[in-house]
Amino acid sequence: MGCFVTHCGWNSTLECLVLGIPVVCLPQFTDQPTNVKLLEDEFKTGVRATKNDEGLVEGNEIKRCIELVTGDGEIGEGITKNAKKWKYLAKEAANEGGSSDKNLRTFVDKIEGGLTFSS
Repeated sequence: MGCFVTHCGWNSTLECLVLGIPVVCLPQFTDQPTNVKLLEDEFKTGVRATKNDEGLVEGNEIKRCIELVTGDGEIGEGITKNAKKWKYLAKEAANEGGSSDKNLRTFVDKIEGGLTFSS
């Protein structure tokens, strides 16, 4: 898969990172603009499509973004490289002994031990 065109809800954002897929971002509301900020500026795995004066994203803009993230130029190569990096980091976190594995084990241990979580 060359890239994923998404509204950038949190589930889609995580899927893109874990699978190492570059992203064309079309946020609408709630958490989506924040997720795009992360994908574009922090993780550097995607680009945000620009809306026209009427607030719509036109087909030629989506095409431009797809060509940008999947292209052989500096931007496309950088996005692909970063997408692969985040995929690797996600796998490492989920592997036995990784940060996600440790956190999940701690959570399960607390539940099994009868400990409660309070605020």
